[in-house]
Amino acid sequence: MAVYALTGFSLVSLLSFGYLSWDWMKPSLVADVATDPMEKSVPPTFTRPPHIIFILTDDQGYHDVGYHGSDIQTPTLDRLAAEGVKLENYYIQPICTPSRSQLITGRYQIHTGLQHSIIRPRQPNCLPLDQVTLPQKLQEAGYSTHMVGKWHLGFYKKECLPTRRGFDTFLGSLTGNVDYYTYDNCDGPDVCGYDLHEGEDVAWDQSGKYSTFLYAQRVSKILASHSPKEPIFLYVAFQAVHTPLQSPKEYIYRYRSMGNVARRKYAAMVTCMDEAVKNITWALKKYGYYDNSVIVFSTDNGGQTFSGGSNWPLRGRKGTYWEGGVRGIGFVHSPLIKRKRRTSWALVHITDWYPTLVSLAKGNLSNVQGLDGYDVWPAISEGKESPRTEILHNIDPLYNHAKYGSLEDGFGIWNTAVQASIRVGEWKLLTGDPGYSDWIPPQTLTNFPGSWWNLERLTDGLRKSVWLFNITADPYERYDLSEQRPDVVRTLLMRLVHYNRTAIPVRYPAENPRAHPDFNGGAWGPWASEDDGEEWEGGRESLKSRNKKKKKCKICKLRSFFRKLNTRLMSNRI
Repeated sequence: MAVYALTGFSLVSLLSFGYLSWDWMKPSLVADVATDPMEKSVPPTFTRPPHIIFILTDDQGYHDVGYHGSDIQTPTLDRLAAEGVKLENYYIQPICTPSRSQLITGRYQIHTGLQHSIIRPRQPNCLPLDQVTLPQKLQEAGYSTHMVGKWHLGFYKKECLPTRRGFDTFLGSLTGNVDYYTYDNCDGPDVCGYDLHEGEDVAWDQSGKYSTFLYAQRVSKILASHSPKEPIFLYVAFQAVHTPLQSPKEYIYRYRSMGNVARRKYAAMVTCMDEAVKNITWALKKYGYYDNSVIVFSTDNGGQTFSGGSNWPLRGRKGTYWEGGVRGIGFVHSPLIKRKRRTSWALVHITDWYPTLVSLAKGNLSNVQGLDGYDVWPAISEGKESPRTEILHNIDPLYNHAKYGSLEDGFGIWNTAVQASIRVGEWKLLTGDPGYSDWIPPQTLTNFPGSWWNLERLTDGLRKSVWLFNITADPYERYDLSEQRPDVVRTLLMRLVHYNRTAIPVRYPAENPRAHPDFNGGAWGPWASEDDGEEWEGGRESLKSRNKKKKKCKICKLRSFFRKLNTRLMSNRI
């Protein structure tokens, strides 16, 4: 029997604070919602393809939006969601590259070779060039396509760049995280470079501008210069609220009463992003796009709890296959929705946006084979049943195998040491090492990184390699039913076997020294010629070699952490 230890709080006290139960339509959370007197009682019909605005935020936790009961102010997101359709059974991937690749291709990462980790800056790797992307399909349908923000789908060749994968214009970063003002990114000691690009050129002149503001301003500029009579697709992939935790001071001041410094900075970044979304929405109305627009809002993965994020009351965090890593914030706002102002529990996955948006655009999907996504617009707009009944969260054969997993534990059909997760109907199965498994309440009471004494920790289960949950009845994953329901375990393992037979080899090559920014004028950018082959070799060996190279970097980070901690302690004494 599992033993739970809650230090700092009791579960009863958390319930009394309202952390485990909130009214998502509580008036105080959406009090600023006012009915527009000009709003039509019947939504307009699709006389022409709608403008599509897809907004993706980075590392925003499930709890970190006002309508989920957060202490962070997000009035714009609250209003847009309340007036549209909230997706409360919506799933994403646990880290950056996988979510973005599945959005852009409509395919599970086992079908693109990106099932392991992320694409690192020095890897000769990118979204497979044979994949027809979402913006390419929209271009075929007559759309003007624009991307603003974080790419993180590889750039070692020019063919990998956003402007070669379906976007008419691009302003943003190619790597996974950059400084919000200087746009510098370091991929290890002394491997640093500038990463802000305009099209296929380095945007040196934009340095010093806070990225959240810069990206929102670029969206407004695009809308001002385009005709609302012509369909447009805007993919706005905010860098916010990924680390580093940086925000204009005036936003931090609003949260000065928060005791946890990381949470305070993080909250400021979320509110700043919320205002950027407000400005984008205002621009849509000002320039005549709004009445024929569909706005989709999505997070890319769970929040990083040790960097200010919160997924409470869900289990786990970014990088894990617990609900806290894969259940996302999502909603759709549009005058074209037939049944507005409601919460949808239809099962939706990030791969579904590809066929859904192409269908909305009246595009052609007949020549696209092997999609894993479904057209969920009838479920969103009309409240119909979702065509999706299961989700493959992932199968990662390269992730560290669980020590206690075996083929025997998998009924002889699946090695439970392999990291994998799947949901079928109301059941969710995890095998291998799913990742950090604690429940962490919002961290507001201490300055210490991570708020270790404010979490509920699972103290057994370390010798397990199989978990089963009825995710509908137990969304917080507190009651493992794998021993009580071996029949369900076996059924879901068979589904994993089925999917694994369709998987292509993992693309995770060794890092290439040619990628160093010093060889590219001090900026990150393509380094391989068009004649270079796709260097996918490496597999597990490349993973081992990368870990060896990173040891020094980890030690540096540890030393830096203790230096900063000592500085804080000394300043508190003074």
